[in-house]
Amino acid sequence: MKISVIGAGAMGGATVEGLIKGQQFKNEDITVSDPSTQVTEKFAKMGVCVTTDNKLAVKSADIICVVVKPWLVERVLKDIKPELTPNKQILIVIAAGVKSEDIKTWLGENCPPMFLVIPNIAIAEMASMTFIVPIGASEEATRKVVNIFDEMGSTLITDEQHLAAGTTLASCGIAYAMRYIRAASEGGVELGFKADDAKAIVMQTMKGAVELLEASGMHPEAAIDLVTTPGGVTIKGLNEMEHAGFTSAVIRGLKAGAK
Repeated sequence: MKISVIGAGAMGGATVEGLIKGQQFKNEDITVSDPSTQVTEKFAKMGVCVTTDNKLAVKSADIICVVVKPWLVERVLKDIKPELTPNKQILIVIAAGVKSEDIKTWLGENCPPMFLVIPNIAIAEMASMTFIVPIGASEEATRKVVNIFDEMGSTLITDEQHLAAGTTLASCGIAYAMRYIRAASEGGVELGFKADDAKAIVMQTMKGAVELLEASGMHPEAAIDLVTTPGGVTIKGLNEMEHAGFTSAVIRGLKAGAK
């Protein structure tokens, strides 16, 4: 099975890195198509096939991943349209806000079974939260795509209506989490730690919080109750954050992203 990734910018490059680290494909069965020689040279050194010709990348692929900016999707799809083989290939489009009906219009009868997919950049470290929307795809094709992305993190099959919400919650959400890490690290410096030590403390604390919730299945508020003693420092800190609008700010940010 061969896979081609068209567009290896931030998201596309992270996806290729995840594919290389995984066991689903041999490096020589991965093709990267990108106009940047800096990008192609980087992946060529890893044993990946590279090209600047999208049509050439499509010809040899069983699975085609188009990972470009949303406003470039139409141009790329129309360019590769003559090379698509609907009964032999699977198309994956990774681009926020691009609608399946538009893709079908652009490709017409040449539209293969399709998946709208939204991962996040942690896919490079096999830790993405990825949303998958099958469009006219068989159960076999869906299992194949889910297996690919499951190896690079966790997946959720959803419908197109919820894809924007998934994007802001997980794809944009990883940036929101990093902003908390930055803020808490700066707070740690003000409390007297060196910057690198503060960042390491905050990252390990976040990792511990996630692993605790995963292992216990507890609601976050139940876990918070374990460390908030009456009159203690934790509840005082939480209340100060809430007075400044912590929960409200997070929800408003998510809703703004979903628009």
